[in-house]
Amino acid sequence: MAEDIIGIDLGTTNSAVGVVESGFPILLADQSGARITPSAISYINCDAHEVGKVALRSRGSGSIVVTSAKRYMGRRYQAVKGDDFCVPLVAQDDGSVGFQVGESIVSPEQASSEILKHLKKVAEHQLNREISKAVITVPAYYNDAQRNATKLAGEIAGLEVVRIISEPTAAALAYGLDKLDESSRVAVYDYGGGTFDISVLEMKDGVFQVISTAGDTLLGGDDIDEAVARWACEQTNDLEYDQLTTEQRERLLDESRKLKEALTENDTAKLQIPFFRAGLNINIELSAEGFDKLIHTEISRTAPYCKQVLLDAGGDVDKVILVGGSTRIPAVQRLVKKVFGLDPDVSQHPDEAVALGAVIQGGMLSGALREMVLLDVTPLSLGIETLGGLMNVIIPRNTTIPCKAGEMFTNAVANQKSMRVRVLQGEREMARDNWELGSVDVHFSPATKGQARVGVQFSIDENGILQVLTRDVETGKDTILEINSAAVDVDDENVEKMVSESVDYAFDDMAERVFTEAKLKAEELLPAVEAGLAQVGEEMDEADLNLIRDAESEVKEMLKQEDANLLKKAVQKLDKATEHMAAILVEKAMEAALMRKLEN
Repeated sequence: MAEDIIGIDLGTTNSAVGVVESGFPILLADQSGARITPSAISYINCDAHEVGKVALRSRGSGSIVVTSAKRYMGRRYQAVKGDDFCVPLVAQDDGSVGFQVGESIVSPEQASSEILKHLKKVAEHQLNREISKAVITVPAYYNDAQRNATKLAGEIAGLEVVRIISEPTAAALAYGLDKLDESSRVAVYDYGGGTFDISVLEMKDGVFQVISTAGDTLLGGDDIDEAVARWACEQTNDLEYDQLTTEQRERLLDESRKLKEALTENDTAKLQIPFFRAGLNINIELSAEGFDKLIHTEISRTAPYCKQVLLDAGGDVDKVILVGGSTRIPAVQRLVKKVFGLDPDVSQHPDEAVALGAVIQGGMLSGALREMVLLDVTPLSLGIETLGGLMNVIIPRNTTIPCKAGEMFTNAVANQKSMRVRVLQGEREMARDNWELGSVDVHFSPATKGQARVGVQFSIDENGILQVLTRDVETGKDTILEINSAAVDVDDENVEKMVSESVDYAFDDMAERVFTEAKLKAEELLPAVEAGLAQVGEEMDEADLNLIRDAESEVKEMLKQEDANLLKKAVQKLDKATEHMAAILVEKAMEAALMRKLEN
């Protein structure tokens, strides 16, 4: 068995980890089911305490939260002196930058190592074995000091960093661009939360070589959030951004980010912050058109870098791919099309592509992945039915074959003894509207909800044979279903009809999917809220309780109305309203754990 080499995208805003398992690359989810981990660390009494979403939620509760540590990896203090950062920046003895965390000084490498330790634990928990080696991604324009700092962070985390791979190269691997013709040129436009880089890669001898690159370690989606936050202050009387407290600024930036994300899909959205400070509630609306004007200057800062790499590369490119959460913004996609004269490829998840590429590189180094030959493509998406009758795509339409992909699933009901895996083909959002190719039952030991784990792998060989492998993770028992050539050998007329129907019913399908997902979330959240209130309700302020009860009532009412967007907003409102309660529950759990430790 090949030794595991995990792939890690150590991002400024978010990070992710994955591995090649049973011959196919997958990203690994933490215990809450999230594959993306916010690059945030909370410190209490100068010690690293929590990482990710839990760290972000601890803001304002006595802890110090460090975010965007990557921006200062391998940098000198004199180069960043005066930067507005979440904690004070200080000079270390060797002249490098450090973070003032309480009475201690924490280096960017130490902060980043806490994120890497967390990702290492996620991988070890999911795989149920120790991990010691990793491939870690860095921006293409990172200098030696920054690359060495990244490697040091990995070593502090207990990892042997077998390869530092540039993010555009990783993204190219994730998009399958290693299968392009020789001499193909690809531009990778990576606009993340805290950094921006643009690279042109050329295929030579079967591998990608970065032939030109440019970027800015201090340009990213965080700057867009700040632009929105400053605009919000301008729209509100007696509110100046530069005079806000740290807690107020973080709260406003969080809501500004949510407004930004909402406007990638909606024509208008609201920024609402009740009780922002004494006597002030923020409630303002922004249109997509207004948002485009607001961020025009910010996103236009990426254009000169794009033009520079084209000039340095000495010619045009054959393909442009988008990476990073900020590329979801329609105005960014339009800018890319204008600069390069090409429609950008948005087929991959922008937040996961780099991590997936690192996983693929790790698989190549360990021998777990072998080079594939481009023979054909899948004409329609392949997936399985999940809770609520949804279609969960595992292999997207037009994926080159041979190929493998898979995901991990858990039991949706307590004491469930088996899971039926329905193999589907098609482009519709609901399982019932796609074609069923076959099904297989996976049996496992009864467990509490979310504890039984079943891995599902789809693999299509060079002959178009689809093999569906399901594995009970606890026992390691495999069940295999083979479906001849139905995955590839589909009549052109039927393919055209399916694709056409997916376009015709796109609005209705998506509305039903959004409602179903929101309903599932509501049905999970409502009893959890009641359980939480039963434990700590008496310790909460009346205002917080009323906020939760009002949001709870709104969710129940929206469930009756069956309006997808209203229910989704109501669920998000309830989720937001219960953040303080969740923090109290975490504190109580920590206190209980400490008491048990002292008693023993």
